[in-house]
Amino acid sequence: MALPSPVGSCIAFSSSSCSRPRRFLCAAIPVHQSRDLCLPVVRSARVAQLRPRVSVRLDRVLTSDEADEIGDGFFEAVEELERMVREPSDVLGDMVERLSARELQLVLVYFAQEGRDAYCALEVFDWLRRENRVDGETMELMVSIACGWIERLIGEDRAVEDVVGLLNEMDCVGLEPGFSMVEKVISLYWDSGKEEEAVEFVKDVLRRGGIGNPVAGEDGRGGLVGYLAWKMMADGKYLDAVKLVIDFRESGLNPEVYSYIVALTALVKEQKEFSKSLRTLRGSIKTGLVEELDSVNLGLIEQYQSDLLANGIRLSEWAIQEGSSTISGVVHERLLALYTCAGCGLKAEEQLWEMKFSGKQPDRELYDIILAICASQNEEGAVSRLLAGMEIRGAGPRKKTLLWLLRGYLKGGHYVKAAETLTKMLDVGFCPAYLDRAAVLQGLRKTLQESGSLDTYMKLCKRLSNMDLIGPCLVYMHINKYNLWVMKTL
Repeated sequence: MALPSPVGSCIAFSSSSCSRPRRFLCAAIPVHQSRDLCLPVVRSARVAQLRPRVSVRLDRVLTSDEADEIGDGFFEAVEELERMVREPSDVLGDMVERLSARELQLVLVYFAQEGRDAYCALEVFDWLRRENRVDGETMELMVSIACGWIERLIGEDRAVEDVVGLLNEMDCVGLEPGFSMVEKVISLYWDSGKEEEAVEFVKDVLRRGGIGNPVAGEDGRGGLVGYLAWKMMADGKYLDAVKLVIDFRESGLNPEVYSYIVALTALVKEQKEFSKSLRTLRGSIKTGLVEELDSVNLGLIEQYQSDLLANGIRLSEWAIQEGSSTISGVVHERLLALYTCAGCGLKAEEQLWEMKFSGKQPDRELYDIILAICASQNEEGAVSRLLAGMEIRGAGPRKKTLLWLLRGYLKGGHYVKAAETLTKMLDVGFCPAYLDRAAVLQGLRKTLQESGSLDTYMKLCKRLSNMDLIGPCLVYMHINKYNLWVMKTL
């Protein structure tokens, strides 16, 4: 199906037929006066005595020996086609017996040159296709010629509608520009710094429909919006990729499901960078390099974080609504990564179970990371569920898992819970490193005045001393009311 005519284009488009006056093609294919024409056609009685000079482009279809074997039919066909008196299909049909396969390819190359009637090349290819004379080599040649036209259009800053018009002409003559060719156009725009034109090109193609729009790849992963978003993400423009997909969706252009996955991936990367910047900022505030943030800046940070999570929810809902059942596991995996990077323990745990129920088995490391986050936030219910989930899988708590749990409690300042975890590790034969043991004891000393902390501290010191993990301890306490010091050696 042909594309509707774009505004301002002089290419005659039709939804039912691709028959157009070839003089109108000038809006789509750049035609310039060439300084070095590779195949001179001299209209005289001595046509048979002339031979084309060898050029770089001709070397692709003819060797030097084959160039000497070009027959008179080739020159007569080119001369007749250039007169534009009859349709190219009529000319070729009358001379088909006198033209070899190589000469027909050479006709394509001749009219594809700058300064020649490029429409003839498309008409010749169309005739070859209808006559079932397009082999793999001819198809490769025509695709190469078309790619050259596209590169010239983009390099000369021609209008985006001209590039789309050329793709439409190719589709009309059976060249069928698929995703790989449209992907090349996007890459040419993006790699040459014409980012706005790349976005405009994708929008134009999606509005018209029918060219390069179907999802590409045997695994169903691909698409115009997804590929453009991926290009943005690869250049580190994570939020631009997210906003691109959302903008396409809200404008009614219906991007492919794969684009939502790319946007979610970009969102996770943006969240990682944001969380990293926040940690650096907090460290600078703690060391006094930066002043404490006021309420306005704190509000901006909270709003930015809220917007990231809200965009993640929107994208995931669209992906699940429009995708197949197999896509849900990937969506929950991306959301899990997003909430994990944002430090949202309960939300991350929820996505972990959703991911598991969708048939995508989470890695053991994911359990450990979310366990540590929930422990740092003292979410005892989530911690119990995660540990129980590991037990159900038939894998008891490993030293690494308990270490994640221990460090999670330490990070959150829950030192009594950290001491209980340390004791549990000792009970099952795991011995944490010295720094982990020291961190627990130091944290407990800070909270000795809290209820239960003293008893916990003394029991842990005794346990560690009995195992020769620390030296003898002297515990002392001063009772102000009686001005009494109580000391005990453990």
